[in-house]
Amino acid sequence: MALKKFNPTTPSQRFKVASTFDEITTSTPEKSLLAPKKRSGGRDNQGKMTMRYIGGGHKKKYRIIDFKRERDGIPATVKTVEYDPNRTARIALLAYADGVKTYIVAPNGIKVGQKVMSGKGIAPEVGNAMFLSEIPFGTIIHNIELRPGQGAKMARSAGSYAQLMTREGKYAIVKMPSGETRMILQTCKATIGMVSNPDHSLERSGKAGRSRWLGRRPRTNPVNMNPVDHPMGGGEGRATGGHPRSRNGIPAKGFRTRSKTKDSSKHIIERRKK
Repeated sequence: MALKKFNPTTPSQRFKVASTFDEITTSTPEKSLLAPKKRSGGRDNQGKMTMRYIGGGHKKKYRIIDFKRERDGIPATVKTVEYDPNRTARIALLAYADGVKTYIVAPNGIKVGQKVMSGKGIAPEVGNAMFLSEIPFGTIIHNIELRPGQGAKMARSAGSYAQLMTREGKYAIVKMPSGETRMILQTCKATIGMVSNPDHSLERSGKAGRSRWLGRRPRTNPVNMNPVDHPMGGGEGRATGGHPRSRNGIPAKGFRTRSKTKDSSKHIIERRKK
């Protein structure tokens, strides 16, 4: 994964930083693993706008990703590494020995022709999906289940990873990408390695039009709104708008929104850093 800068032949090229897509091996997705993805444009079933700042954008098809990795003990070969318009990470096409094909979120460094497996009694190698009870301490992992058999829910975006710290009783202690340390049942699965495309956060679109391609319409600055539209609106001239807060009045900085009665709080050992 590498980035490239562009000669400033146009104003939009001057600050553009984009991926070289070196790791992509094909531009044609597996047809059997595509599903339609309809856009709402922010409208409800009456055609009325209920969500602002949504609309337009390039057509997409959803790639069906195997987040459960339930085909235990069956070796699979990596056929392609592909671009996925629905996520920041790359995806890899696996062909299992019994003929089944699936997509997975590609780990960083995975190569075409590489063998991967899932289940018990396998080596902790990049791309293998294992139970937390069998992963060595200190291992970098991603695609972590929160409940057994639920499918991966955590550490799925580009460059994300967590680290298995230790085990206590029926729980594994995992340090999350946010810095939070939490307990997860050892019967949950995780994939070895970090997620691909770690330089995604360094990319720069270079122009506003690229946001329109992604289906994002321009956002109005709350300070420029009227008091009826936003708590930070109104005032004479260029008013500051007061304390930063959302449209429904929730403060944006330093205000904790996590429910105090949330059931999973008992599994959190150390909260994320502020």
